[in-house]
Amino acid sequence: MTLPWDEPGRGLFSISVAAELAGLHPQTLRIYEREGLLDPARSPGGTRRYSADDLSRLQEITTLMASGLNLAGVRRVLELQAETRQLQAEIERLKAIGRSQPSRRAAATEPARPA
Repeated sequence: MTLPWDEPGRGLFSISVAAELAGLHPQTLRIYEREGLLDPARSPGGTRRYSADDLSRLQEITTLMASGLNLAGVRRVLELQAETRQLQAEIERLKAIGRSQPSRRAAATEPARPA
């Protein structure tokens, strides 16, 4: 049985609870959302619902801000981290293709035979 809090991306927490868990003011969360750093889920009535993933991202944002970055710097770091994850996934995908096709790899490394 999967419990709601076992689903990292599921929005469970209201803005006041998320802010309290993150040690921030609710207005700060609204600013982060407006700046594109967070994208909480919305209830059918439009209420923000923060997930465990959102709380982890808040912690990361807080850490970056504490290290001296402004919001633009934090946004750029988060963009670069996402790009790095995508590139690493692509590398793993290509490695898997390479492992599944050993005959092509061997043929490519063998010297050409004279005719």
